[in-house]
This record gives sequence, C-alpha cells and structure tokens, in this order.
Amino acid sequence: MTKPPARVPRRSNARSNRERILATARRELGRNPDITLEELARASGVVRRTLFGHFPGREALLEALAEEAAQTLRAALPGDPEPGEPESADRAFARFVLSMWTVGDRYRLLLALARRDLGVERVTGILAPARRTATAVLDRGQRDGVFHTQLPAAVLSAGVEAMTIALLEEVNSGRLEDDGTHAAVATLIAAGVPEKRARDVVDEIAGATRTATDD
Repeated sequence: MTKPPARVPRRSNARSNRERILATARRELGRNPDITLEELARASGVVRRTLFGHFPGREALLEALAEEAAQTLRAALPGDPEPGEPESADRAFARFVLSMWTVGDRYRLLLALARRDLGVERVTGILAPARRTATAVLDRGQRDGVFHTQLPAAVLSAGVEAMTIALLEEVNSGRLEDDGTHAAVATLIAAGVPEKRARDVVDEIAGATRTATDD
C-alpha cells in the first residue's frame, strides 16, 4: 500500500498557518536576514514541526517567498490606460510608482536577500518586468521632453529604484510616513518634472485610485 506523502500538513487551518508563516518571514527577514527557522516559528506562533511541515528548510521558505513576490509584483504592474488620448509619460510613471509602492516590502526583501540567499540572477528575473516597465516609460518621457536626458533611461531607472527602496527603508524604520504619494512626487522630480507639475499629477492619480477603490 502506498504511503501518503510525508510532511504534508493536514489540519484544516494549514493554509492560514502557511500564510502567517510567509507574512512573518517577510517582516522578520527584512529586519534580520540571519533569523533562524526556529525563531521564525516562534514569531509566527506555530511550533517548529508545523513550519517544517510547510517548508523543510530555509531554501524552501525563501523560494516560496520569491514566488509569492513574483506573482504579487506582476499583478501590481499598472495596466494599459483607458482608450483615448495617449497617457503622458509623467502620469504613466506616477501610476507605476504608486502601484509598486503597494508591494514595496516584497520588493525590498527580494533585494535584501538577492546576493546571499536567492542569488542575483533569480531576483533579477523576478524584478525584470517591473524594471522593463520603468525603463520604457522613462525612455518615452525622455523622447517626449518630459524627463531630463542627463542619464540613459536604464540608468535613471536604476537610480529611481534605489531611491524608492531607501524611502521604503525610512518608512520601515518609522522615520517617514508615506502612502506612496511622497515617493511618487520625489521620483518625478528626480526624473526632471517640475515640482508643481509632479504634485498635481500624483494628486490626480492617487485621488482617482482612491475613488475607484471606494466604488
């Protein structure tokens, strides 16, 4: 008689345990990349056996986090604008930054774990769609005269990404409160958009997003 696969959680709350472990891992690994699985189990409120039932080792846990982050980032990428007049590059970039801000903790965690745990190539692959989108919008904005041309679009994109990650770190430390609007304004200014225009664009898009959410 074939035995059932080992280490498969069978309790009715197995899914909630798994989600709680992943949520705790995102938070705690961001604070301490060296945290042990035993410490993560305690922080998650589960016993060691439960954690290892879902994730047999650190590598399995990190791969689950990577896959979750990849799916979340892809889902968060802004879709095409409504039919009609083409969307200006500054508006498109503001929408991009605001969308990415909602999954910023996953983005930040991936970068933190890239070199030692997940590997640069794995993380680069996960972040590639977001980075391509950002670079394409910045390139279009440079050609349209919306953004400055002091840096190539790919380099400007990398610089804006680094600044956004730094702002997320400030939020995580409690030194900054931001729902993404301050970061979006700052990135537009960094790309060469005048401050007043940057504020107006972000306020309009953020307001439209809140209205759509309320509806």
